[in-house]
Amino acid sequence: MLEKNKEYVVDIVDMGESGVGIGKYNGFTVFVDAALVGEKVKVKINKSKKNYAVGDLVEIVQQSPFRVARVCDDNLKMCGGCQIQELDYNKQLELKTNEVKQVVSRIGKLENVNILNTIGMENPFRYRNKAQFPVQMKNGKPVIGFYKKKSHEVIPTAKCMIQHELNDKIIEVVREYILENNVSVYDEVKHKGILRHIVTKIGFTTGEVMVVLVVNGKKLPNIDKLVDKLTEKIEGFKTLVLNINTNKTNVILGRENKVICGTGKINDYIGKLVFEISPLSFFQVNPVQTEVLYNKALEYANLTGNETVFDIYCGIGTISLFLAQKAKKVYGIEIVEDAIKDAKINAKLNGLDNTEFYAGKAEEVVPKMYKEGKKADVVVVDPPRKGCDEKVLDTIISMEPERVVYVSCNPSTLARDLAYLDERGYKCDEIQPVDMFPHSVHVENVAVLTKK
Repeated sequence: MLEKNKEYVVDIVDMGESGVGIGKYNGFTVFVDAALVGEKVKVKINKSKKNYAVGDLVEIVQQSPFRVARVCDDNLKMCGGCQIQELDYNKQLELKTNEVKQVVSRIGKLENVNILNTIGMENPFRYRNKAQFPVQMKNGKPVIGFYKKKSHEVIPTAKCMIQHELNDKIIEVVREYILENNVSVYDEVKHKGILRHIVTKIGFTTGEVMVVLVVNGKKLPNIDKLVDKLTEKIEGFKTLVLNINTNKTNVILGRENKVICGTGKINDYIGKLVFEISPLSFFQVNPVQTEVLYNKALEYANLTGNETVFDIYCGIGTISLFLAQKAKKVYGIEIVEDAIKDAKINAKLNGLDNTEFYAGKAEEVVPKMYKEGKKADVVVVDPPRKGCDEKVLDTIISMEPERVVYVSCNPSTLARDLAYLDERGYKCDEIQPVDMFPHSVHVENVAVLTKK
């Protein structure tokens, strides 16, 4: 056991799920934030337990060969977004592949699964089509940016290297509008003030821009002046929406939208398919890697044109429509009713009439559909981070599809669900990790299972 407040020199041998350095001191585990694999660091212990310790980085004694210079501003070093930006990109990909291998082995207890190398990006910067900027007052001035690590203090952001370049200009325009029109900024402690967040959505293919202002109220002063500024200064600006959120909550978006300018929607493409995007609709934030991910899911589905496919947790129908290009029939199931409305619109936009979409809890809708005689040859699931509900997995097993394609944003729950399916007759053959979020610790996966 290490002494609290004492300094030790530690070898960083690995990195954890949150990007923290995992160090060893005479075989004892020490977790060190901001330390990279391959480094020798001096650490001051701030927490000491029987089996591990946590320390603050005091000095890098020997720098990792994988450490690279940050590309963003110095003041963003404390930003909570890019946990591993200072790690060489190829090493980031290696780290993510190893994480998937470890959890499949440790949690899933699965062997003989072919886990491929993570597919990275040719240019892992400026890839995000959506941004959410909290707004705060500091020293009497509005601050727009991102939250500092493990806090709700906003760090001003003039330029973020993983966001679309237009965001830098949008933020400046909104800041000018706040100052010129004396717009009150929300205080989350007092629950007073109007402007809470700025949300932007940008069509990478179409160039169309949506700006959403999240407000603690019904209106903003002189909003027409902001419309004029955005129209003049932001290329591709299409629509401005007020999202009304008067709840005392950390949830960013409210349920009610008020369209100020345009239609409240923009379009973008993934491959040849066009999608209509609204303020509340979920659309993958990295369009380049989304196409990679969905093409892999389509490849794993191995459709010939005669199959009935269930797409469970379908969102606005993005994967459903990819599958519908090759399938006989696709049924999409999603709990968010607005998303199902969007999915039906997107199916019409693309002329894919071999789709049907159902709103409701997957664990209720899927068993009901099966009882009504609807049966899948191939099942695709893309659940939230908590993974699939057991009732959903049980119904999939009862349907006995030839293949199950599992798209996951959480390797741990993926491994858990793969183990559950493995015990009940479905073997995971292959997993393809895809780097949807370069410079963060997150990794997306698509796995294919076949009936034993």
